[in-house]
Amino acid sequence: MAAEISERPIPTGEGLTFEKVWALFQESDRKMQETREMQKDNERSIKRLTKQMGGLHNSFGELAEHLVTPGIHARFNELGYHFGEVLPGGVRIMGEDGKAKAEVDLLLQNDDTVMAVEIKTRVALKDIERHAKRLEIIRDYRHKRNDKRKILGAIAGAVFGIEEKEAAIDAGFYVIVQTGDTMKIEIPDGFTPKEW
Repeated sequence: MAAEISERPIPTGEGLTFEKVWALFQESDRKMQETREMQKDNERSIKRLTKQMGGLHNSFGELAEHLVTPGIHARFNELGYHFGEVLPGGVRIMGEDGKAKAEVDLLLQNDDTVMAVEIKTRVALKDIERHAKRLEIIRDYRHKRNDKRKILGAIAGAVFGIEEKEAAIDAGFYVIVQTGDTMKIEIPDGFTPKEW
């Protein structure tokens, strides 16, 4: 809503007095102040809306994690992995400096394999690249601790485009897709997961 600015002509000639000029100046100043206040209100509204949208995005991400986490280890166990340990909710890989180097949404483990699962509402190509780098960090971290287990990766998504699905498979990741109210692992013929 824009402020109205009056287009009153400035008096000239005999009728011009200090009081008249001062009144016009004060009216103009008041209208400019109203405009600034409206701009501040708009900025506050935009910040509030941005925060709400971020919260909504986080809620969708949490929903995707809740869809994947409960049964995904059973799906991998059907493939012969027999994961006995499931670590959900942002497992952090810490560096020697005490700072987080990587974070994994879901980590499945057994005596010889570690499966790092990245969970996204909508999978993008950059997510696949980032997950590959994350697995390199996990590999280096585990090898420094003399943990020689195989490290595998998977990407789960509520929405998975064809290009993203192909890129994830080409990168050697298991692809976990939503089917109704559950998730399934899509394994194309001839697929061999990459070991990090």
